[in-house]
Order: sequence, then structure tokens, then C-alpha cells
Amino acid sequence: MINRLFPAILLIPLAGCFYPADRGRLVELRLDKMDGTAARLEQSLKASESKQAETVSKVQTALEGLDKAAHRSDADIGIQLQKTVEDLASLRGMVETYQYKVTELETQLKAAREELSKKATDVEATKQVEAKKKAEELKRPEEPKDFLKLAGDKQKAGDVALARQLYNEFLKKWPREESVGDVHFALGETYLEEDRCREALYEYGKVISDFAKSKVAPNAYLRSSECFKKLKLTSEAKLALDELLKQHPKSDAAKAAKPRLAELNKELKDAAKEKKPEPKKGSK
Repeated sequence: MINRLFPAILLIPLAGCFYPADRGRLVELRLDKMDGTAARLEQSLKASESKQAETVSKVQTALEGLDKAAHRSDADIGIQLQKTVEDLASLRGMVETYQYKVTELETQLKAAREELSKKATDVEATKQVEAKKKAEELKRPEEPKDFLKLAGDKQKAGDVALARQLYNEFLKKWPREESVGDVHFALGETYLEEDRCREALYEYGKVISDFAKSKVAPNAYLRSSECFKKLKLTSEAKLALDELLKQHPKSDAAKAAKPRLAELNKELKDAAKEKKPEPKKGSK
């Protein structure tokens, strides 16, 4: 069942380039601007597509007018035919213009999204560099418990990247400690805070598969459901909650899961109704 919950997830590696802190902040500002540009392009694209649909509708109306003209007198047919031909020529020109604009906007939008994705990668690379620099300057406790507390304190303070650096160091230094399951869960939480659900799912999946008896296992199921929901994988989100209720029915996480499961069941039921074709007339 665990294999069904956590299929192979391809993780995109970070770019190999690094940036100083001041450039990182500049990149974040540019990233915000790119976000706005992409949104404006999408609005413009929708507007052009709407106009194109309206124009095509007019062409259809003109064709219907041409058909009606065939039932009129010869004199009326000549006049109506000439007008319809002129209307069609004009409308075809409008359609071609809108098609060109839509293609142009789609190209611009694609370029904006690609640049936005690149900037996001640059920002993440900058955060990693800054976290590594802070980690190098930070004095490490010698005891696993104190080390873990330090990482947790950094996470609570909002320094997520540094906390993640410390959690990963903990796993390398003390791979057989009893708290390793807790560390994987904490790593999942750092990714979830940044809406990086695929990376978070990997960490929660480690808890469920390798530390099924740990105290954080029930919450790992619950968080996994949240991640699947964010990724629009409703069936998987439901499956995670089903497994939670099955494996840890008396946990606090299970209590929180019940209303969420009811909502997911309703969503899936409504989606099934929408997909179900209406019966043909005359069929039993």
C-alpha cells in the first residue's frame, strides 16, 4: 500500500551557479515582477481568445445568412450574396488578426514562464548558498539531542534553509539515532513550508516506510494527504487518509483526518458524476 502512496517522484536538481546575498535579493525582486508580467500576459491571452471566439460566431451567423438568402427572390439573392461575401471577407481578416495575436501572446507567455522558472531556481540556489555560509559559521553541539534542538530552533525562527542544512547534517552524522524518523518528518515540514510538495512527500514517505512505529508516523500520513491535495491528486490524498485511519485509528491525526476524508469523498463523488455520460434517449 505504501508503494501506491508514494510513486517515483522526479526531483529537479538546482542549477550549479551561485549568487551572493545582495544579488539573491535582487533576483527575488525581479522574480516578483516576472510573476506580474506572466499574469498580465495570461489575461491578455484570454481576452484575445474571447474576441476570436466572438468573431468565429459572427462568421457562423454570416454563413447562416447566406443559406437563408438561397430561399429569397433573385434580386434579393444578389444583394444579400454580395453583402455576405463582403462580411465574410472582413470577418476572415479579423479572425486571422486575432489568431496572430493569440500566437504572439502564447509565445510571450511561454518565454515569461521559462524566465520565471529560471529566476525561481536562481533564488533557491541563493538561499542554499546563504544557508551553507551560515551553517559554516555556526557552532555545532556535540550531542545529537542538542544538535537536533538547534536545528528545530532555527526552523521555528523562520530560517528554514539553515534548519534543513542542519537536519541533513544530522542524518549523515547520526544515521542510527532513534530520532532519525523525527528528522525526516522535520525535513518534510521545511519543504512543505515552501510549498515544495514533491520533496516533502519523499521525506514523509521515508517516515511511513522506514519508521512506521514512530510517534510522527500518523502526522506523516496526514501531511502526505495535504501534499497530494495541493498537487491535485485527490485519489492519493484520500488513500493517505484511509491508511492513516487503518494504521493509527486512535491517534490525534486520525481524528483530524475524518472530516478531511469526508470532503475528499464528496469531491471524488462529484467528479465521478460530472464524468458519467448522460443516458441516450430511448435507452433503458
